[in-house]
Amino acid sequence: MTPSSFDGLGLAEPLQLALKSENYLKPTPIQAQAIPLLTKGCDLLGIAQTGTGKTAAFALPILHRLFLEPVERSGGAPRALVLAPTRELARQIGERFTAYGKKLPLRTTVIFGGVNQHHQVKALKAGVDILVATPGRLLDLFNQRHVRLDKVSILVLDEADRMLDMGFIRDVRRVVAACKGKRQTLLFSATMPPAIAKLANDILHEPMRIDVSPKTVAVDRIAQRVYFVSAKDKRALLDELLANPAKERVLVFTRTKRGADRVCKQLSQSGISADALHGNKAQNARVRALEAFRTGKVRVLVATDIAARGIDVPNISHVINYELPNEPESYVHRIGRTARAGAGGAAVSFCDHNERPYLKAIERLMQRQVAVAAHRLGFAEAPRDAAGAERRHQPPSKARARVRTRSPHIGEIPMLAAPARGRDRGNRYSGEHR
Repeated sequence: MTPSSFDGLGLAEPLQLALKSENYLKPTPIQAQAIPLLTKGCDLLGIAQTGTGKTAAFALPILHRLFLEPVERSGGAPRALVLAPTRELARQIGERFTAYGKKLPLRTTVIFGGVNQHHQVKALKAGVDILVATPGRLLDLFNQRHVRLDKVSILVLDEADRMLDMGFIRDVRRVVAACKGKRQTLLFSATMPPAIAKLANDILHEPMRIDVSPKTVAVDRIAQRVYFVSAKDKRALLDELLANPAKERVLVFTRTKRGADRVCKQLSQSGISADALHGNKAQNARVRALEAFRTGKVRVLVATDIAARGIDVPNISHVINYELPNEPESYVHRIGRTARAGAGGAAVSFCDHNERPYLKAIERLMQRQVAVAAHRLGFAEAPRDAAGAERRHQPPSKARARVRTRSPHIGEIPMLAAPARGRDRGNRYSGEHR
């Protein structure tokens, strides 16, 4: 049973005071299970997606342990290291450490790529207790000898499966190898593909395992529906849906950066306040876009999957999948941006002919079908019948070939198992995710 308050978890008094000032009164299930284990120094394998409270689940015991075991701070040599896959998630984790530890004499620094390293190097030289970093920038500064990792006694790998997806696992292993001293290691992942299971087996020592399995619960809180709509009609359907003022704060997902910019421009032309968030945006532009969305200055944020995990913007009323993801797990993470902290939410997906396999994969993962939206202005096509099967209109093969050739998305829809090619493979060194 989840404790009714944080008081029973044995955290240091300054942490309890900070939690009360943040109005954090009752721990989530993962916090209630993880905090007592981590304050004792256990290694941990946590199966949890964002929105379950896992940041506090590892941040609070780290602050607790470092506070109770004071050590003289040394420049560039953190005692705790948290690796995160994206800049936004790293910044958010750093903000939580600062908020929870505001009554403690501990210093947190966040480093990531895409910005000049000068201020980050300066902060490291001044001394740091807790370092939150993306793998690319951390290795850059490590190779320049601005960071030492031999003093790390607590190592956290957050969103490990996302780091795998982004090609960071080799970098992660290099970082782990550089943390040579005796340490406590925590690994959090929403899914457990074979590569992450092997990584966990290699770096964790007799770990405790916590599986909060939030997928089904989170999905059940979200009202989901799908429109079967041709690619050329998606823009008009999006405008129609956003004409409803009940959609107060909307996150729209595309598969590509170019697609996000195009949809954002189209919304602005329709008089809808919108901004875009993706890896090609400069870091200060990404921060401004998130802040404008968070404060309500911008009603719609159009994003690629870089925003699907770890972005905690309160009160997102709707998630719209303008383009379905080609990885079914990404769908769960996308729609998980709404219905957070126990609230409800709604997710709408647009599905054209080429995206039908993606929808089927999503439904297999969730073990349920997504409800088909009612016909509106002729947008819905090929609805399912009562048995759940699609009623297909079978055009002649030549006509179908002509339609697909004319699709504006030809060249943008990736194959289900297509490998990264060319420039995309090198993004982790271009500063996009660092």
